[in-house]
Amino acid sequence: MKSSHSKLSRRNFLLAVGAGGAAATAALVAKAPPTQIKKKEAVSGSKGYHLTEHIRKYYSTTKV
Repeated sequence: MKSSHSKLSRRNFLLAVGAGGAAATAALVAKAPPTQIKKKEAVSGSKGYHLTEHIRKYYSTTKV
């Protein structure tokens, strides 16, 4: 009977860890400031390369 008790306590521990992780994530999301949505930049009819917001975000992720 001791082995079934240890399996049960192991399961309870894993459930508690999962629930704690979910609660911590929810708390962090609730504290995060809301992001502002920017309007799309108007394309002036020119073709070719033009710097947009998503390109700027990519460039910021590649900085060392």
